[in-house]
Amino acid sequence: MLERFRRTGIRVDRSGRFWHEGEQISHAGLRNALLRWLDRLADGRHILRLDARRYAYIEVDDSPLLVLSARWAGDRVFVTVNDGSEEELAYDTLVIAPDNALYCSVRGGRLEARLMTPAFYALAEGMEEVGDGFALQAGGERHPIRSRPTGHPSQPIPTSPTSQTAAASG
Repeated sequence: MLERFRRTGIRVDRSGRFWHEGEQISHAGLRNALLRWLDRLADGRHILRLDARRYAYIEVDDSPLLVLSARWAGDRVFVTVNDGSEEELAYDTLVIAPDNALYCSVRGGRLEARLMTPAFYALAEGMEEVGDGFALQAGGERHPIRSRPTGHPSQPIPTSPTSQTAAASG
């Protein structure tokens, strides 16, 4: 019964807009709160989390968050997420989708974010072709950009090729 009450009818579209039962949520304060509450359960379902016991399910069309911009500080890259936070890019989580969109993990690996065009172009400064793909030269290392795992677009991003193999077999 509790599971039924956890369904909100809230959806995040590919552009990062929130919708409730077909109506866009446009109130800035509510939108900011929803962005702060975004989280993921261990089973991969996206939720709005108030605390450890109180949460509700949401639908996510692509990725729950967006990277709006990126900036280089020496050889390190910092990204600004649409929730207003800034963090160092998790280099080894960069993946590329078949449509050439780039994604990375944010919030310590809890959520996925799609890089918007300005962030993509900022990162391109440190990208180089490697074999059939690309790598990002940052943080004193070369970080291969892997293909995005197949399946539902909002599945967690494996943090290494080993975990990618484990995720595919599990």
